[in-house]
Amino acid sequence: MSVNRCMSVFSRLQRHINSRTTRVTAGGFHASTGSGLLHKQHQTASAVCSRNVSSDSSPPKAPDTSLFVPVSLKADPSVDGSVGLELSQPLSKDELLKVLNRFYKKKEMQTLAADHGLDARLFHQAFISFRKYTMDSSSLPADLHIILSDICCGAGHLDDIYPYFMRHAKQIFPMLDCIDDLRKISDLRVPANWYPEARAIQRKVIFHAGPTNSGKTYHAIQRYLSAKSGVYCGPLKLLAHEIFEKSNSAGVPCDLVTGEERTFVDLEGKAAGHVACTIEMCSVTTPYEVAVVDEIQMIRDPSRGWAWTRALLGLCAEEIHVCGEPAAVDFIRELMYTTGEEVEVHTYQRLTPFSILDQAVESLDNLRPGDCIVCFSKNDIYSISRQIEARGLECAVIYGSLPPGTKLSQAKKFNDPDDPCKILVATDAIGMGLNLSIKRIIFNSLVKPNVNEKGEKQMETISTSQALQIAGRAGRFSSKFKEGEVTTMHRDDLPVLKEILSLLVEPIETAGLHPTAEQIEMFAYHLPDATLSNLVDIFVSLSQVDGMYFVCNIDDFKFLADMIQHIPLNLRSRYVFCTAPINKKQPFVCTSFLKFARQFSRDEPLTFDWVCRHISWPLAEPKNIKDLVHLEAVHDVLDLYLWLSYRFMDMFPDTASIREIQRELDDIIQQGVRNITRLIRATDPSITSPTQTQFSKRGQTSGSSGTVDSNLLIGNRGQRGQRGSGEMIGSSLASRLVKDGLLTPDLLRQLQREWSKDHSHPLKTEHHSTNNKGKNKKKKK
Repeated sequence: MSVNRCMSVFSRLQRHINSRTTRVTAGGFHASTGSGLLHKQHQTASAVCSRNVSSDSSPPKAPDTSLFVPVSLKADPSVDGSVGLELSQPLSKDELLKVLNRFYKKKEMQTLAADHGLDARLFHQAFISFRKYTMDSSSLPADLHIILSDICCGAGHLDDIYPYFMRHAKQIFPMLDCIDDLRKISDLRVPANWYPEARAIQRKVIFHAGPTNSGKTYHAIQRYLSAKSGVYCGPLKLLAHEIFEKSNSAGVPCDLVTGEERTFVDLEGKAAGHVACTIEMCSVTTPYEVAVVDEIQMIRDPSRGWAWTRALLGLCAEEIHVCGEPAAVDFIRELMYTTGEEVEVHTYQRLTPFSILDQAVESLDNLRPGDCIVCFSKNDIYSISRQIEARGLECAVIYGSLPPGTKLSQAKKFNDPDDPCKILVATDAIGMGLNLSIKRIIFNSLVKPNVNEKGEKQMETISTSQALQIAGRAGRFSSKFKEGEVTTMHRDDLPVLKEILSLLVEPIETAGLHPTAEQIEMFAYHLPDATLSNLVDIFVSLSQVDGMYFVCNIDDFKFLADMIQHIPLNLRSRYVFCTAPINKKQPFVCTSFLKFARQFSRDEPLTFDWVCRHISWPLAEPKNIKDLVHLEAVHDVLDLYLWLSYRFMDMFPDTASIREIQRELDDIIQQGVRNITRLIRATDPSITSPTQTQFSKRGQTSGSSGTVDSNLLIGNRGQRGQRGSGEMIGSSLASRLVKDGLLTPDLLRQLQREWSKDHSHPLKTEHHSTNNKGKNKKKKK
């Protein structure tokens, strides 16, 4: 090779080395070329993360490396593979594979990698990627090519591969290079410091503690109404609406703010001094004289607890009036100690007594005016309401997915002394937000589906807190019933209910937290190639909380993030979409959410006409339960539009028109609920067959313990223990099979229909059985 040629090659190599500023020098090893270039540590987190970190010197939380998704590397067009080739020689693929495998098996390399964040899982993934990269690349960087060539020829040491391996590992796992920064961003140990405006004032905290129907919220609201300015923060839209109307009726101008609605009493849109809002919507920067935070015990809710934590720590009010269960008092005191604020406690007793009866209802024939049957599934509500009306009684129906207007309409119907409707069938949705004139609460079941902190759905016996919240609806102070009664539908459940209600409510010990959009944006700055779902997973994995807090369940957020991951959106918009409160169990709602996001990404406004085409407006009255469920889903879709319209006003412009058709839809749903028995009959005609009615009556007179509906009812799946000896074995078995998940409600209904047909035609059944025996004999032969 000529001198000029050699000088040209060395000049190109020098330029190549100087251009590579990502040299890794770890654990004392360094590249044989360019060894003076050291990797500069990232200092960004200290600039972007201004909040204080707890003085707690506990070791940092080990990350869950299963969440680290390797980034696909793109070929670097600036790499000139001919430089390394000209300075050394072509690499033998067979020899190279042997060298790389020896490197992988060397324990010292694995130990050294572990010291720099590569556990066994990441080390393996990084090596597979590194081996593929070196074996498949048509040209390698000159420095790596030379090192590998020397080792293959016996002129280099196997350990010399390590810096290049680590350089590659940090390229496919960029979080390794900034893990300390990510830990600082996800440090959630001092959430009180997130609210400097609240910390700048000395707030007075008054805790109104008492059971349901003790007047605790009433006293807090009286102070709210007398203040110059105030904010009410409640868990439900219905509660916010109630305070909004009560305040304006008392001559105190009050605005309403929920996720889907903004109502200003001033015609020009000027904000009033008072505002009633759902707790997620409260402002932590607006100053108030008085703030009321209702149902504070929900601060430990696995999904929504973060909203109560934010309100309690962040509201800028001279007085914070907190209402809730006495079980929360000690914890709130402890929480306020971290902000330097004392808690004044006012304790209240229940205004009207309620008693637990010594007998279960056992039969729907024993219902009385003012009874409320509490179920924990819509299927149970459908079945029980049909059976009640089959007895010539009218009943009102309330469950969670009904629109607020329909719930209020049904509550009004039940409360009206001139209305023939005297029975209420409801889910635990009656526990908050509705004023109901109930004499007796009847628990149809004591088991309900719950989502634990891991996001797993499971059937659990209701807690003492839940039981008291529901039972406390009986005999409310302002109703016509001066005393309340509580019992169960089934005899075996009554001692269980008594035991539950005799226990003390478990004290609250932790409060929920949730990553903010700003924190996720800082994560995305460091990990630009990660998906939003993966960013949140890594955030939770690295997050540090002290013993008073927990990170709320983010499964719904991740579900939506994964659903729209393929749609091109900026991070802030994507985050906002994923915080939308939608029912992910409704396919039509999920499909609509996806279409909304896609239309938004095209920068095309979602107009009234577009929405009408999507939901096929106008809609007819429901003819069966399936139609009713669809109408409820459409109402949720319109709610979603309104929710998004207050975050992206230019893209969701037709709020007034959407709200108008939502009111019309509410009327249609109300009509459907009023005719719910007819809808149930249209959905499954066999339920009302004469044979089954007779079968039900036989079961009723056979001395069974409350099984008038057990042969028909889908929802006995939560019952505990064995029924009385007089009860039909088939019903008890069906109940256990459904409870254990071995039999679905649909299969149970099908079996009931077949049983009915078989017993209607005994000769046919016998003939069918004989034929089957003959077939079996033939098979044996």
